[in-house]
Amino acid sequence: MNARMDVAKAAPAAYKAMLGLHNAVEKSGLEHSLLELIKTRASQINGCAFCLAMHTADARKAGESEVRLYLLDAWRESPVYSERERAALAWTEALTLITEGHVPDEVYEEARRQFSDEDLANLTMAIVTINGWNRIAISSRTVPNVAQHNK
Repeated sequence: MNARMDVAKAAPAAYKAMLGLHNAVEKSGLEHSLLELIKTRASQINGCAFCLAMHTADARKAGESEVRLYLLDAWRESPVYSERERAALAWTEALTLITEGHVPDEVYEEARRQFSDEDLANLTMAIVTINGWNRIAISSRTVPNVAQHNK
């Protein structure tokens, strides 16, 4: 697979704005481990190889277990995720798959039990951001550097 274009070079102001949103989410106070889980889950749903390689490597470097990464696609059936993580993963799936029924009330209610208004807003922005990055990487055919991400 060959990359189609370099979005950062083609639209530097827009790319810088995406980085600004990314940086705001990273500084939001949400747990780094939670952010990596939702980034990985959205990237699984969207089929973004570049982001999957990056975020699973980042999660491992930050101490995430291989088992939790392997089971992420089946998080509902796995006992290794906390209630907070489960609420975040359900919220991630609902927002990522928004055309399949919008965001169900029960998913919102569970997220509200686990997150303050500020945290839920920041979680939403994190999901919006990773979905944006997925779409940028997929449409431009950004090639994952697997060797770099496995260090």
